[in-house]
Amino acid sequence: MPFVFQPLDPATRRDPFAIYARGRREHPAFVHEGLPLRVLSVFRHSDVQAILRDADAFSNVFQLQRLAPEVGEVRPPSMLGTDPPEHTRLRSLVAKAFTPRIVQRLEGRMAEIAESLLDRALERRDVDLVEALSYPLPVTVIAEIIGIPVDHREQFKRWSDAAVANLGLAFMSDIDPERVRRQLALFEEMRAYLVPLAEERRQSPREDLLSGLVRAEHEGSRLSHDEMISMLVLLLVAGNETTTTLIGNAVQELLAHPDEEQRVRAEPELLPRAIEEVLRFASPVQFAPRRATRAAELQGVAVREDDVLLCWIGSANRDETVFASPERFDVARDPNPHLSFGFGIHYCIGANLARLEARVALEALLRRTRSIELAGEEPLPLHPSPVFRAVTRLPVRLEPA
Repeated sequence: MPFVFQPLDPATRRDPFAIYARGRREHPAFVHEGLPLRVLSVFRHSDVQAILRDADAFSNVFQLQRLAPEVGEVRPPSMLGTDPPEHTRLRSLVAKAFTPRIVQRLEGRMAEIAESLLDRALERRDVDLVEALSYPLPVTVIAEIIGIPVDHREQFKRWSDAAVANLGLAFMSDIDPERVRRQLALFEEMRAYLVPLAEERRQSPREDLLSGLVRAEHEGSRLSHDEMISMLVLLLVAGNETTTTLIGNAVQELLAHPDEEQRVRAEPELLPRAIEEVLRFASPVQFAPRRATRAAELQGVAVREDDVLLCWIGSANRDETVFASPERFDVARDPNPHLSFGFGIHYCIGANLARLEARVALEALLRRTRSIELAGEEPLPLHPSPVFRAVTRLPVRLEPA
């Protein structure tokens, strides 16, 4: 039976794990056919880790606009779309805002936000958990870290949804110039919102990340104005999208594995390990793309310069050679060397923040409920981007403790 892997197929997206397993066994480096770019899917943990580790041979810079030159210039890349030395310079500017010590200081504020959100959710009992908890908690936290008004979070939600809706599609289909134009218009809309805030911080600095970025831009050529805007857009979107997904996926997996849910309820000290297991078992980000900077060979397959390699993190995290009983959801699993926050220089700068937000949200949710049940049996709506293993709604019924 021929191996067919169609990442955009909804059935594959809902349950990709059998095809991942076959890919690891039979086609660890699979060349897709019929795509505008030459694309390889990579399935094994060791290969994914090696590619993510080697930023010299596998770049994170993609010049996709060459496939649609009529759209003109694209906005400056965020640090996610750069290689050293640009990446080193940009990352150093925000790294100090996400040190473990600074993140830990936010725990009390996170707990306040989570308790307030749960107060309202438990009054209603029947809620969409994305709307009630898993979205507003991380977006409020990242808005406060950056220093932008939290009461605009519905606007942030709209921007975030639009910014990531098409993420990853350019590797798997023809580039739609109209889609690119919409993305550029979105960036300009966000720019129009953020520039006045940046100017305000230039006049009256505060103890927030926006003031720090403005100061860095103001003091020299280390950060251009548009680089600062790209950085803020990245942080605003990445600072909520993946954590929203992590919290939602955690609730789904606990409900799908009631024995494990009861184990965490009885032993709350297992929660940090349970979160790591959710990251492995239901990785919020399913793949990370890289561009080959030179010809190579991978698992007997020729890799050409400028080939795109899709590193399937969701598959690597189920690799039988790394994880015992990888198809078992085990909230006490240890060790757990998953790759859900990436590897190498692009390792997620907000990993500590995401872990803490998930722990605070889930601890409060489990402590304040006697039970949680899915409300309805219809399939939950998938996130529009194939990058994410996520649903956009999670209707549940909460029974207060």
